[in-house]
Amino acid sequence: MKKSDLGKFNLPENPGVYFFRGKKGKILYIGKATSLKDRVKSYFARDILMTRSPLIAKMLEEAEKITFTKTDSVIEALLLEAGEIKKHQPPYNSKEKDDKSYNYVVITKEAFPRVLLERGRNLEADDRKFKAIFGPFPHGSELKEALKIVRKLFPYRDKCKIGQPRPCFNAQIGLCPGVCSGNISKTDYGKIIRHLILFFDGKKKALVSALRREMKILAKSQKFESAEMVKRQIFALEHIQDIALIKKGISRDQNSFRIEAYDVAHTSGTDVVSVMTVVEDGELAKNEYRKFKIHTDKNDDVANLKETLTRRFKHLEWRRPNLIVVDGGAGQINAAKRIIKSLGHDIAVASVVKDERHRAREILGEKEYHREILLANSEAHRFAIGYHRRLRGKSFKI
Repeated sequence: MKKSDLGKFNLPENPGVYFFRGKKGKILYIGKATSLKDRVKSYFARDILMTRSPLIAKMLEEAEKITFTKTDSVIEALLLEAGEIKKHQPPYNSKEKDDKSYNYVVITKEAFPRVLLERGRNLEADDRKFKAIFGPFPHGSELKEALKIVRKLFPYRDKCKIGQPRPCFNAQIGLCPGVCSGNISKTDYGKIIRHLILFFDGKKKALVSALRREMKILAKSQKFESAEMVKRQIFALEHIQDIALIKKGISRDQNSFRIEAYDVAHTSGTDVVSVMTVVEDGELAKNEYRKFKIHTDKNDDVANLKETLTRRFKHLEWRRPNLIVVDGGAGQINAAKRIIKSLGHDIAVASVVKDERHRAREILGEKEYHREILLANSEAHRFAIGYHRRLRGKSFKI
């Protein structure tokens, strides 16, 4: 499939799930997006092999069509993606990452079910009985953030023990309905579990209808306080895109894997700039990008990198990276390691070696996150060149 084919698919800017399809409509790959248009467009970057794994590049060669399903919110896109992957088992989803490392939401089968987050590998050898299993979810940090929102709407039990003398901490802050201390009946808690199952099954319309019926019954019984609470749940469900994971603003928690890539640009040692780009859990985090105008203004990339990293680590409010990526060979990666160590940090480093056409030839150092390293490095180069050109253009103005 070529970039020129994108126009005929008329992709919207809404959240949703997209399907790359091959011959006879076979689903090759499924993904979710905060903006369908922007996300699918990102697959057709100029240097596809530098920004995507060879596996995804091969998938794009086989793809003949793109279809999509819009959703009202990013959370619903997250849930729909998991359900569609489970249903269709697309070849390029299963090849890109072992399902055993994916996250699943499970609801245990017991009198007062627990709602838990589990890895696929843990479920294989698990002798517990489950009422429902949802997943796989490829985006771990986003799922955790989504669960925080869902739990505010429908408080549930996770780890607390029944029969405790005092309510658990989550019950005290409104995230557990008080199962532990006997504050809710089995019947009422069962309703919450049924609501959760409908939501995780992607049946929001059916859930809203059920809640409306429940609200009317409560109002007729003059249980106005309870009816008002259900009304608030309905409103929150119908406006969920306004309270979380909004387009281009996905919240990422501190457990996401953060890669920072650095690049320097200049013209014979003048107008020297450097940049930091960020990839979190395999996705570009553009709101985390940073620019640095180098004060030393000389043709010494190691000195420029040292100034950049020194200034970067003075910002204690910025999240600490799990991996740092630099451009160049053995000399650059060794210099980066020395600089980071001298600043008092123990962080893994990788460097991308380029060929004469500035294409990625080899990765030195940390190699596990091959695709993400190349994506971060390519983005850093693009961002640095763009910043340098803008700065140089201003200096030429009379």
